[in-house]
Amino acid sequence: MEFLDTTTLRVAFGVVAVTLLGLFYFVTFQRTRSVYSAWWCVALLLFLAGAAAYLLDGTVHQQWANPSGNALLVLGAASVWAGARTLRTDGPQPWQILAGPAVTLVVSVLDNPATNDWSGGPVFLAFMCLFLALASAELWAVKRSYSRVRQSLALASGLLAAFYLCRWIVFIVEGPDGPTFVAYFDSAITTLITLVLLVVVSFSMAALSNEQVTQDLHLRATRDDLTGLLNRPGFHDLAMNELKRIRDSRTPGALVLADLDHFKTVNDTYGHAAGDVVLQAFADACVGTVRSTDLVGRHGGEEFVILLSGADSNRAEGIVGQVSARFALASFSEGFKPPTVSYGIAAIDGSSKDLGTILATADAALYEAKSLGRNRAVQGSSGGGD
Repeated sequence: MEFLDTTTLRVAFGVVAVTLLGLFYFVTFQRTRSVYSAWWCVALLLFLAGAAAYLLDGTVHQQWANPSGNALLVLGAASVWAGARTLRTDGPQPWQILAGPAVTLVVSVLDNPATNDWSGGPVFLAFMCLFLALASAELWAVKRSYSRVRQSLALASGLLAAFYLCRWIVFIVEGPDGPTFVAYFDSAITTLITLVLLVVVSFSMAALSNEQVTQDLHLRATRDDLTGLLNRPGFHDLAMNELKRIRDSRTPGALVLADLDHFKTVNDTYGHAAGDVVLQAFADACVGTVRSTDLVGRHGGEEFVILLSGADSNRAEGIVGQVSARFALASFSEGFKPPTVSYGIAAIDGSSKDLGTILATADAALYEAKSLGRNRAVQGSSGGGD
Protein backbone atom coordinates (compact mmCIF):
# COMPACT_ATOMS: atom_id res chain seq x y z
CA MET A 1 0.00 0.00 0.00
CA GLU A 2 3.00 2.29 -0.37
CA PHE A 3 1.41 3.94 -3.41
CA LEU A 4 -1.26 5.38 -1.12
CA ASP A 5 0.21 8.64 0.09
CA THR A 6 -1.98 10.01 2.88
CA THR A 7 -1.19 13.66 2.25
CA THR A 8 -1.84 13.37 -1.48
CA LEU A 9 -5.14 11.60 -0.87
CA ARG A 10 -6.21 14.23 1.63
CA VAL A 11 -5.45 16.97 -0.88
CA ALA A 12 -7.43 15.05 -3.51
CA PHE A 13 -10.24 14.61 -1.01
CA GLY A 14 -10.26 18.36 -0.39
CA VAL A 15 -10.34 19.17 -4.11
CA VAL A 16 -13.21 16.75 -4.69
CA ALA A 17 -15.08 18.05 -1.63
CA VAL A 18 -14.74 21.66 -2.83
CA THR A 19 -15.93 20.69 -6.30
CA LEU A 20 -18.90 18.72 -4.98
CA LEU A 21 -19.78 21.48 -2.51
CA GLY A 22 -19.80 24.07 -5.29
CA LEU A 23 -21.83 21.89 -7.64
CA PHE A 24 -24.24 20.74 -4.96
CA TYR A 25 -24.79 24.24 -3.58
CA PHE A 26 -25.25 26.10 -6.85
CA VAL A 27 -26.93 23.36 -8.89
CA THR A 28 -29.02 21.49 -6.29
CA PHE A 29 -29.52 23.59 -3.16
CA GLN A 30 -30.10 26.90 -4.94
CA ARG A 31 -32.76 25.25 -7.07
CA THR A 32 -34.47 22.96 -4.56
CA ARG A 33 -33.85 24.79 -1.24
CA SER A 34 -34.61 21.48 0.46
CA VAL A 35 -33.66 20.99 4.10
CA TYR A 36 -31.86 17.78 3.29
CA SER A 37 -29.64 19.40 0.64
CA ALA A 38 -28.80 22.19 3.10
CA TRP A 39 -27.57 19.65 5.66
CA TRP A 40 -25.50 17.88 3.00
CA CYS A 41 -23.85 21.18 2.05
CA VAL A 42 -22.99 21.69 5.73
CA ALA A 43 -21.60 18.15 5.95
CA LEU A 44 -19.42 18.64 2.85
CA LEU A 45 -18.07 21.90 4.26
CA LEU A 46 -17.23 20.23 7.58
CA PHE A 47 -15.57 17.24 5.88
CA LEU A 48 -13.52 19.67 3.82
CA ALA A 49 -12.46 21.64 6.90
CA GLY A 50 -11.58 18.45 8.78
CA ALA A 51 -9.46 17.14 5.91
CA ALA A 52 -7.68 20.52 5.69
CA ALA A 53 -6.87 20.41 9.41
CA TYR A 54 -5.30 16.96 9.05
CA LEU A 55 -2.85 18.34 6.46
CA LEU A 56 -1.03 19.92 9.40
CA ASP A 57 -0.40 16.52 10.98
CA GLY A 58 3.31 16.10 11.63
CA THR A 59 3.92 19.82 11.94
CA VAL A 60 4.16 22.04 14.99
CA HIS A 61 0.46 22.83 14.49
CA GLN A 62 -0.82 19.28 14.95
CA GLN A 63 -1.43 20.01 18.64
CA TRP A 64 -4.57 21.93 17.68
CA ALA A 65 -5.07 20.70 14.11
CA ASN A 66 -5.65 17.01 14.84
CA PRO A 67 -8.22 17.58 17.63
CA SER A 68 -9.95 20.14 15.41
CA GLY A 69 -9.98 17.71 12.49
CA ASN A 70 -11.47 14.97 14.67
CA ALA A 71 -14.23 17.27 15.94
CA LEU A 72 -15.02 18.67 12.47
CA LEU A 73 -15.35 15.20 10.91
CA VAL A 74 -17.60 14.00 13.73
CA LEU A 75 -19.70 17.15 13.30
CA GLY A 76 -19.90 16.40 9.58
CA ALA A 77 -21.13 12.87 10.29
CA ALA A 78 -23.66 14.32 12.75
CA SER A 79 -24.87 16.65 9.98
CA VAL A 80 -25.40 13.66 7.69
CA TRP A 81 -27.56 12.12 10.41
CA ALA A 82 -29.44 15.38 10.99
CA GLY A 83 -30.23 15.66 7.29
CA ALA A 84 -31.44 12.06 7.11
CA ARG A 85 -33.66 12.66 10.12
CA THR A 86 -35.42 15.60 8.42
CA LEU A 87 -36.79 13.20 5.80
CA ARG A 88 -39.10 11.65 8.39
CA THR A 89 -39.52 14.18 11.18
CA ASP A 90 -38.05 17.34 12.65
CA GLY A 91 -34.28 17.56 12.83
CA PRO A 92 -32.45 16.69 16.05
CA GLN A 93 -31.93 19.18 18.85
CA PRO A 94 -28.71 21.25 18.68
CA TRP A 95 -27.25 19.50 21.72
CA GLN A 96 -27.73 16.13 20.04
CA ILE A 97 -25.63 17.31 17.12
CA LEU A 98 -22.95 19.12 19.12
CA ALA A 99 -22.44 16.74 22.06
CA GLY A 100 -20.43 14.16 20.08
CA PRO A 101 -18.05 16.66 18.45
CA ALA A 102 -17.58 18.46 21.79
CA VAL A 103 -16.66 15.24 23.62
CA THR A 104 -14.34 14.26 20.75
CA LEU A 105 -12.59 17.64 20.91
CA VAL A 106 -12.10 17.54 24.68
CA VAL A 107 -10.78 13.96 24.71
CA SER A 108 -8.46 14.68 21.76
CA VAL A 109 -7.04 17.78 23.45
CA LEU A 110 -6.38 15.84 26.66
CA ASP A 111 -4.68 12.94 24.85
CA ASN A 112 -1.29 14.58 24.16
CA PRO A 113 -2.06 15.79 20.62
CA ALA A 114 1.39 17.39 20.22
CA THR A 115 3.08 13.98 20.19
CA ASN A 116 0.19 11.55 19.68
CA ASP A 117 -0.94 11.48 16.04
CA TRP A 118 -4.01 9.48 17.08
CA SER A 119 -5.06 11.59 20.07
CA GLY A 120 -8.68 10.84 20.93
CA GLY A 121 -8.72 8.07 18.32
CA PRO A 122 -11.08 5.60 20.04
CA VAL A 123 -13.66 8.31 20.82
CA PHE A 124 -13.38 9.80 17.32
CA LEU A 125 -13.89 6.41 15.63
CA ALA A 126 -16.78 5.52 17.95
CA PHE A 127 -18.71 8.73 17.22
CA MET A 128 -18.11 8.46 13.46
CA CYS A 129 -19.54 4.94 13.57
CA LEU A 130 -22.47 6.04 15.73
CA PHE A 131 -23.60 9.00 13.60
CA LEU A 132 -23.19 7.15 10.29
CA ALA A 133 -25.16 4.21 11.69
CA LEU A 134 -27.91 6.57 12.87
CA ALA A 135 -28.03 8.16 9.41
CA SER A 136 -28.33 4.71 7.82
CA ALA A 137 -31.16 3.77 10.21
CA GLU A 138 -33.03 6.99 9.45
CA LEU A 139 -32.73 6.42 5.70
CA TRP A 140 -33.94 2.82 5.99
CA ALA A 141 -36.95 4.07 7.98
CA VAL A 142 -38.04 6.45 5.20
CA LYS A 143 -41.12 5.13 3.43
CA ARG A 144 -40.32 3.30 0.23
CA SER A 145 -42.81 5.44 -1.68
CA TYR A 146 -40.97 8.60 -0.63
CA SER A 147 -37.74 7.96 -2.49
CA ARG A 148 -36.20 5.64 -5.03
CA VAL A 149 -32.62 6.26 -3.91
CA ARG A 150 -32.95 6.14 -0.13
CA GLN A 151 -31.95 2.44 -0.05
CA SER A 152 -28.65 3.07 -1.84
CA LEU A 153 -27.90 5.97 0.52
CA ALA A 154 -28.81 3.88 3.55
CA LEU A 155 -26.57 1.08 2.31
CA ALA A 156 -23.63 3.45 1.70
CA SER A 157 -24.01 4.99 5.16
CA GLY A 158 -24.33 1.55 6.73
CA LEU A 159 -21.22 0.21 4.99
CA LEU A 160 -19.18 3.24 6.06
CA ALA A 161 -20.49 2.85 9.63
CA ALA A 162 -19.47 -0.83 9.56
CA PHE A 163 -16.02 0.16 8.30
CA TYR A 164 -15.59 2.62 11.17
CA LEU A 165 -16.82 -0.02 13.61
CA CYS A 166 -14.12 -2.41 12.37
CA ARG A 167 -11.55 0.40 12.58
CA TRP A 168 -12.58 1.07 16.17
CA ILE A 169 -12.39 -2.60 17.17
CA VAL A 170 -8.98 -3.16 15.59
CA PHE A 171 -7.73 0.14 17.06
CA ILE A 172 -8.79 -0.96 20.56
CA VAL A 173 -7.31 -4.46 20.14
CA GLU A 174 -3.93 -3.72 18.56
CA GLY A 175 -3.56 0.06 18.33
CA PRO A 176 -2.85 2.28 15.30
CA ASP A 177 0.55 0.65 14.68
CA GLY A 178 -0.79 -2.90 14.59
CA PRO A 179 -0.39 -4.88 11.33
CA THR A 180 -4.14 -5.28 10.71
CA PHE A 181 -4.87 -1.62 11.33
CA VAL A 182 -2.00 -0.45 9.11
CA ALA A 183 -2.94 -2.89 6.33
CA TYR A 184 -6.68 -2.26 6.21
CA PHE A 185 -7.71 0.73 8.31
CA ASP A 186 -5.04 3.42 8.27
CA SER A 187 -5.76 7.02 7.27
CA ALA A 188 -4.82 6.60 3.60
CA ILE A 189 -7.20 3.72 3.00
CA THR A 190 -9.99 5.45 4.91
CA THR A 191 -9.51 8.65 2.90
CA LEU A 192 -9.65 6.71 -0.38
CA ILE A 193 -12.81 4.82 0.61
CA THR A 194 -14.48 7.99 1.87
CA LEU A 195 -13.50 9.82 -1.32
CA VAL A 196 -15.15 7.23 -3.54
CA LEU A 197 -18.29 7.10 -1.41
CA LEU A 198 -18.44 10.90 -1.28
CA VAL A 199 -18.67 11.13 -5.06
CA VAL A 200 -21.26 8.34 -5.36
CA VAL A 201 -23.36 9.57 -2.46
CA SER A 202 -23.40 13.20 -3.63
CA PHE A 203 -25.16 12.28 -6.86
CA SER A 204 -27.69 10.22 -4.90
CA MET A 205 -28.12 13.16 -2.52
CA ALA A 206 -28.97 15.41 -5.46
CA ALA A 207 -31.62 12.95 -6.64
CA LEU A 208 -33.03 12.64 -3.12
CA SER A 209 -33.19 16.42 -2.74
CA ASN A 210 -35.19 16.66 -5.95
CA GLU A 211 -37.53 13.94 -4.68
CA GLN A 212 -37.91 15.81 -1.39
CA VAL A 213 -38.96 18.99 -3.21
CA THR A 214 -41.46 16.99 -5.26
CA GLN A 215 -42.90 15.51 -2.07
CA ASP A 216 -43.12 18.95 -0.44
CA LEU A 217 -44.92 20.41 -3.45
CA HIS A 218 -47.36 17.49 -3.46
CA LEU A 219 -47.95 17.94 0.27
CA ARG A 220 -48.66 21.65 -0.14
CA ALA A 221 -51.06 20.91 -2.98
CA THR A 222 -53.07 18.39 -0.98
CA ARG A 223 -52.96 19.77 2.59
CA ASP A 224 -54.82 22.58 4.30
CA ASP A 225 -52.34 25.18 5.57
CA LEU A 226 -54.22 25.94 8.79
CA THR A 227 -55.11 22.49 10.10
CA GLY A 228 -52.66 20.22 8.30
CA LEU A 229 -55.58 18.03 7.19
CA LEU A 230 -56.27 17.07 3.61
CA ASN A 231 -57.74 19.95 1.64
CA ARG A 232 -60.83 19.46 -0.47
CA PRO A 233 -59.12 18.34 -3.71
CA GLY A 234 -56.66 16.17 -1.78
CA PHE A 235 -59.47 14.46 0.12
CA HIS A 236 -61.51 13.85 -3.01
CA ASP A 237 -58.57 12.24 -4.84
CA LEU A 238 -57.84 9.81 -2.00
CA ALA A 239 -61.53 9.19 -1.29
CA MET A 240 -62.12 8.03 -4.86
CA ASN A 241 -59.41 5.38 -4.46
CA GLU A 242 -60.76 4.35 -1.06
CA LEU A 243 -64.31 4.03 -2.42
CA LYS A 244 -63.03 1.72 -5.13
CA ARG A 245 -61.27 -0.40 -2.51
CA ILE A 246 -64.40 -0.57 -0.35
CA ARG A 247 -66.51 -1.51 -3.34
CA ASP A 248 -64.10 -4.21 -4.53
CA SER A 249 -63.66 -5.72 -1.06
CA ARG A 250 -67.36 -5.33 -0.20
CA THR A 251 -66.55 -3.98 3.25
CA PRO A 252 -68.66 -1.31 4.95
CA GLY A 253 -67.69 2.31 5.25
CA ALA A 254 -69.13 5.67 6.19
CA LEU A 255 -68.61 9.27 5.15
CA VAL A 256 -69.16 12.00 7.72
CA LEU A 257 -69.64 15.72 7.22
CA ALA A 258 -69.04 17.75 10.39
CA ASP A 259 -69.94 21.40 10.93
CA LEU A 260 -69.04 23.51 13.98
CA ASP A 261 -72.22 25.02 15.41
CA HIS A 262 -72.43 28.83 15.63
CA PHE A 263 -68.81 29.16 14.55
CA LYS A 264 -69.44 32.68 13.24
CA THR A 265 -70.13 33.75 16.81
CA VAL A 266 -66.60 32.72 17.82
CA ASN A 267 -65.10 34.83 15.03
CA ASP A 268 -67.33 37.81 15.74
CA THR A 269 -66.79 37.72 19.51
CA TYR A 270 -63.17 36.67 19.91
CA GLY A 271 -61.64 37.36 16.49
CA HIS A 272 -60.51 35.25 13.56
CA ALA A 273 -57.30 34.22 15.29
CA ALA A 274 -59.37 32.52 18.01
CA GLY A 275 -61.51 30.94 15.30
CA ASP A 276 -58.39 29.50 13.67
CA VAL A 277 -57.35 27.95 16.99
CA VAL A 278 -60.80 26.36 17.32
CA LEU A 279 -60.52 24.86 13.84
CA GLN A 280 -57.10 23.47 14.69
CA ALA A 281 -58.42 22.01 17.94
CA PHE A 282 -61.24 20.23 16.12
CA ALA A 283 -58.80 18.91 13.51
CA ASP A 284 -56.65 17.55 16.35
CA ALA A 285 -59.70 15.92 17.92
CA CYS A 286 -60.51 14.17 14.64
CA VAL A 287 -56.97 12.95 14.03
CA GLY A 288 -56.62 11.86 17.65
CA THR A 289 -59.81 9.78 17.46
CA VAL A 290 -59.89 8.06 14.06
CA ARG A 291 -57.38 5.53 12.78
CA SER A 292 -54.36 6.62 10.78
CA THR A 293 -55.79 4.76 7.78
CA ASP A 294 -59.01 6.84 7.80
CA LEU A 295 -59.21 10.04 5.76
CA VAL A 296 -59.83 13.40 7.42
CA GLY A 297 -60.11 16.64 5.47
CA ARG A 298 -61.19 20.23 5.79
CA HIS A 299 -64.06 20.57 3.36
CA GLY A 300 -64.24 24.34 3.59
CA GLY A 301 -64.69 26.99 6.28
CA GLU A 302 -65.78 25.28 9.47
CA GLU A 303 -66.89 22.10 7.69
CA PHE A 304 -64.87 18.89 7.86
CA VAL A 305 -65.18 15.53 6.14
CA ILE A 306 -64.18 12.08 7.41
CA LEU A 307 -64.09 8.80 5.51
CA LEU A 308 -64.20 5.77 7.82
CA SER A 309 -63.31 2.42 6.28
CA GLY A 310 -64.76 -0.72 7.83
CA ALA A 311 -67.32 1.21 9.90
CA ASP A 312 -71.06 1.14 9.28
CA SER A 313 -73.32 4.10 10.09
CA ASN A 314 -73.88 3.07 13.70
CA ARG A 315 -70.17 2.65 14.32
CA ALA A 316 -69.53 6.01 12.62
CA GLU A 317 -72.03 7.66 14.96
CA GLY A 318 -70.13 6.28 17.94
CA ILE A 319 -66.83 7.55 16.53
CA VAL A 320 -68.09 11.10 15.98
CA GLY A 321 -69.38 11.03 19.55
CA GLN A 322 -65.80 10.35 20.66
CA VAL A 323 -64.57 13.20 18.46
CA SER A 324 -67.02 15.60 20.10
CA ALA A 325 -66.08 14.40 23.58
CA ARG A 326 -62.38 14.95 22.84
CA PHE A 327 -63.08 18.36 21.29
CA ALA A 328 -65.11 19.42 24.32
CA LEU A 329 -61.98 19.04 26.47
CA ALA A 330 -60.10 21.69 24.47
CA SER A 331 -59.27 24.91 26.28
CA PHE A 332 -58.65 28.35 24.79
CA SER A 333 -56.80 31.34 26.17
CA GLU A 334 -59.86 33.56 25.75
CA GLY A 335 -61.72 31.33 28.20
CA PHE A 336 -64.68 30.30 26.01
CA LYS A 337 -65.90 26.74 25.64
CA PRO A 338 -65.55 24.84 22.36
CA PRO A 339 -68.63 25.05 20.14
CA THR A 340 -70.77 21.99 19.66
CA VAL A 341 -70.66 20.02 16.42
CA SER A 342 -73.32 18.66 14.07
CA TYR A 343 -72.71 15.61 11.90
CA GLY A 344 -74.26 14.10 8.80
CA ILE A 345 -73.44 10.44 8.13
CA ALA A 346 -73.74 8.58 4.82
CA ALA A 347 -73.30 4.82 4.69
CA ILE A 348 -71.01 3.34 2.03
CA ASP A 349 -71.46 -0.18 0.67
CA GLY A 350 -70.65 -2.21 -2.41
CA SER A 351 -73.08 -0.24 -4.55
CA SER A 352 -71.64 3.17 -3.61
CA LYS A 353 -69.87 4.40 -6.72
CA ASP A 354 -70.31 8.14 -6.90
CA LEU A 355 -68.57 10.30 -4.29
CA GLY A 356 -70.78 13.24 -5.16
CA THR A 357 -73.92 11.27 -4.33
CA ILE A 358 -72.46 10.09 -1.01
CA LEU A 359 -71.48 13.64 -0.11
CA ALA A 360 -74.97 14.84 -1.01
CA THR A 361 -76.47 12.21 1.31
CA ALA A 362 -74.18 13.26 4.15
CA ASP A 363 -74.92 16.93 3.48
CA ALA A 364 -78.68 16.31 3.63
CA ALA A 365 -78.21 14.47 6.93
CA LEU A 366 -76.09 17.36 8.24
CA TYR A 367 -78.81 19.84 7.28
CA GLU A 368 -81.30 17.72 9.18
CA ALA A 369 -79.03 17.66 12.23
CA LYS A 370 -78.87 21.45 12.10
CA SER A 371 -82.63 21.80 11.74
CA LEU A 372 -83.21 19.46 14.70
CA GLY A 373 -81.30 21.77 17.02
CA ARG A 374 -77.63 21.05 16.25
CA ASN A 375 -75.14 19.21 18.49
CA ARG A 376 -76.11 15.79 17.15
CA ALA A 377 -75.39 13.21 14.46
CA VAL A 378 -77.96 12.16 11.85
CA GLN A 379 -77.62 9.15 9.57
CA GLY A 380 -78.58 9.70 5.93
CA SER A 381 -81.26 7.62 4.32
CA SER A 382 -79.01 6.37 1.49
CA GLY A 383 -75.30 6.35 0.78
CA GLY A 384 -75.36 4.58 -2.52
CA GLY A 385 -76.40 5.55 -6.00
CA ASP A 386 -74.82 5.74 -9.45
